[in-house]
Amino acid sequence: MNNVLVLGATGGMGSALTYELAKRGVHTIAFARNKQKLEEFFHAEALVTIQAGDVFNEVELNEAMKKVDIVFHAVNLPYEEWADKLEDVMDRILQGCERNGAKLAIVDNIYAYGTNNNQNPLTETATKQPQTKKGKVRLRLQQKALNSNVPVVIAHFPDFYGPNAANTGMHYMLQNMVRNKRAMFVGSQTIPREYIYTLDGAKALIELAYTESAYGQCWNIPGARAISGEEVIHIVKEITGYTKKVSTVSKNMVRFIGLFDKSMREYVEMYELNDNPIFLDGQKYQREIGDVPKTPYEEGLKHTLTIMEAKKE
Repeated sequence: MNNVLVLGATGGMGSALTYELAKRGVHTIAFARNKQKLEEFFHAEALVTIQAGDVFNEVELNEAMKKVDIVFHAVNLPYEEWADKLEDVMDRILQGCERNGAKLAIVDNIYAYGTNNNQNPLTETATKQPQTKKGKVRLRLQQKALNSNVPVVIAHFPDFYGPNAANTGMHYMLQNMVRNKRAMFVGSQTIPREYIYTLDGAKALIELAYTESAYGQCWNIPGARAISGEEVIHIVKEITGYTKKVSTVSKNMVRFIGLFDKSMREYVEMYELNDNPIFLDGQKYQREIGDVPKTPYEEGLKHTLTIMEAKKE
């Protein structure tokens, strides 16, 4: 791969992909709407070309896709826009890839699996039977991508944490702990769940994108291990010296906030994943690609907090 394009390059996974590609010596176009943020993130990266643009603008998107070998799709939208706009985004990206002869690597979550699977952790052969509106949207997009004329690889990830992963429950808590303000953890603090460090996720997806036999398939990329909110909070307190109590955001609290906030209103149906988490099985990746990147939470959280402290997010 001589040239690649990262769509959504200022997001948590998008920025991790861009930095990792540049680190590997790959000429990378970083594409996102906010030019100021693009310059803030990548001005020091000699191999990164900044291109501000909108995925809904066909001219801007097509210009970015010219002469690239692979497109990394890390674009996400607010929950309230999923039903109306997410499929349109996929259509535009697929059309652009086909027009320009590019491969497509997609960042995806676990919503399409649903929560009623008897198998846990989930392998790629697990039946996808989503009960939620958002899970059904994600499944429809996967099927569209895999049935297109574009070579596609899809990576399923658990919840993100890491530098620039702003639209996550973990970030919501960490940013307040960094500011020494009252912090809240979303979901039960005693139930172990799975998170993936964005830098690990980026490494895994890039390896898939470089492997010809990986295309036309979905791949499950697990986090380092299961971890409870209590343990996460303990680790962060050890790193930061934070002494305040961290309270819990319950489902009823999310419902109440949702009366005034569209995003939180849309999040309610996904809250069950906090109480009944699912985990991903990475044996297929391990067998066919190699070791799944797994940064210990202590290390990943320390790096994330160091960057957040420097930015005072």
